[in-house]
Amino acid sequence: MLPITNIVCPTDFSEPSYEALKVADELAVHFSATLHIINVVPLVPIVEAPIGVESASFNVASYQQELEAQSQKSLKAVVEQKISKGVNVVKEVLIGNAAGEVIRYAGEKKADLIVIATHGLSGWRRFISGSTTEQIVRQASCPVLTIRKPQGK
Repeated sequence: MLPITNIVCPTDFSEPSYEALKVADELAVHFSATLHIINVVPLVPIVEAPIGVESASFNVASYQQELEAQSQKSLKAVVEQKISKGVNVVKEVLIGNAAGEVIRYAGEKKADLIVIATHGLSGWRRFISGSTTEQIVRQASCPVLTIRKPQGK
């Protein structure tokens, strides 16, 4: 596993993901590693209106671009506020299934480690597809360090 040169840390901009980011930042400083901070924006589904029903005027492509732009803006703020100066950072916004995209990205970048929170923004999606973290732990080709939310937070 050593040396660690590429660390991937996904964030959903939740407090638990910031705890994982803190650990990933410390590891990046310690190993002089590149820190890849990624956010996965879900693909907005295109739903056809039933026959005979007039569809509302909603531009899906424009909405998807807005989500991506907001993610880029949030990633920039996270790096400025939470990452140590001097750490080599790569910011990426990916589109699709969170677990699948994190695993794909880590493989492409030859990540030595993925650092991820055990809890993030969830809800009904967890019941449908299972925990994103659990899927990443099971399927990633590199080690995964899971960070639990601190007690009392």
